[in-house]
Amino acid sequence: MPVGIEAWVTQIPPITRGWLALSVITSVAVQSQLVTPLQLYFSFKSAIGNCQPWRVLTTFLYFGPLSLDFVFHLFFFMRYSRMLEESSFPNRKADYFWLLTLSAALLLIISPLFNLPFLSSPLAFVPIYFWSRRHPSTQISLFGLVTVTAPYLPVALIAFSWIINGTWRAAAGDLIGCAVGHLGWFIRDVWIREVPGGTLSWASHAPEPVRRLFGEA
Repeated sequence: MPVGIEAWVTQIPPITRGWLALSVITSVAVQSQLVTPLQLYFSFKSAIGNCQPWRVLTTFLYFGPLSLDFVFHLFFFMRYSRMLEESSFPNRKADYFWLLTLSAALLLIISPLFNLPFLSSPLAFVPIYFWSRRHPSTQISLFGLVTVTAPYLPVALIAFSWIINGTWRAAAGDLIGCAVGHLGWFIRDVWIREVPGGTLSWASHAPEPVRRLFGEA
């Protein structure tokens, strides 16, 4: 039987576990100077014009150098992505993957407007925001210092990120992630409920090829 860290890792649901593992590997590779951040960031010119398609993926995996901010973002992403995947998407890996995929696609499209070369933090805030809206009455203690209700969790985390980095610009990506998360939540939990079978129903459920990929067809 797995014990210790192995048992903890195997208990993390698969989508969150995969994203977490790839993010840690990416940051360790940068820290070890196997790759540089310049090889990982996203821009349309680099990814498409220079035929470097891996940037579409690596921009969502690099949370920065090993630091307090790295630990902060990775811990809260892992915690709330795990809780969202377990509570809202049990046995629905394809639907959770589809939510993250659509969110990632939107972030890629709007990234030039905000000069965001790395989109890991914005995407990490999508499940955080999503979970907070689906558990509006839950009380959360942050570091034993502040207690907030779940809908205010994203705002509190953005404030902590601002404090850690000493500049509001460091939290700008997190704000954009919350905006994308709000759009995803609105479509799934408000629009689809009010307009069942409407034109946006495709955004709520993974298409058949994605379901087959996860063995859920």
